[in-house]
Amino acid sequence: MAPLTAFHRATPGTALTATAVLGATAAFGLLLGWATYSLHGITPVLDRATNSTSTWIIWTAAAGALIRERWLAAWGGALMMLATCCGYYTASALGGTFGSGGLGTAAVWAVAGLAGGPLLGWAGWTVRRARGDLRAVAGAVIAMVVLGEGLWLGLALRYWETAVVFLTVGALLAALLTAYLARTGAHRYWLCALLAPVGGFAFYLAEKTILDGLIG
Repeated sequence: MAPLTAFHRATPGTALTATAVLGATAAFGLLLGWATYSLHGITPVLDRATNSTSTWIIWTAAAGALIRERWLAAWGGALMMLATCCGYYTASALGGTFGSGGLGTAAVWAVAGLAGGPLLGWAGWTVRRARGDLRAVAGAVIAMVVLGEGLWLGLALRYWETAVVFLTVGALLAALLTAYLARTGAHRYWLCALLAPVGGFAFYLAEKTILDGLIG
């Protein structure tokens, strides 16, 4: 209700600003989706980095950190993930690789984006602008995505060389976020480093059981 109320009470200037922010977020999402498709197959590193849940999600958190209003960061996260999905599968269709099962796969990722986008947009905003223990929890939410994907690559797909890279990047991200939170005086900043691997394992289980079951 709070975001909806905010829309109802917004002044014309505020509404215009919100529209501009959401429009920019959607535009960036479309470009991100198009770019991640276009960069497939250039090099093994780019192929894995662009064919990755983490890539979309980390950029969504970064967008949330740049937005001033919490409710707008959450709405922007949802819109950006949906736009990224649209950009990716539009590029796939134009590139002739959108097969018969593409529509179902796109629908699954769109729903996943609408569910996870607000959380990551909120997380980015919270790490930068909020107060209290939630800042550390939000930092863990961002880092857990990379750690969880690393576990999925290793344990589920057996791509251990790539998995080690993702796990290393996830650990460094958790450490950097923890250091940033400590430097800015966040309460219980150490919770970020503590909760990130726990969240990463939960993310791995969700990706393995839900996404693998839907997409295969």
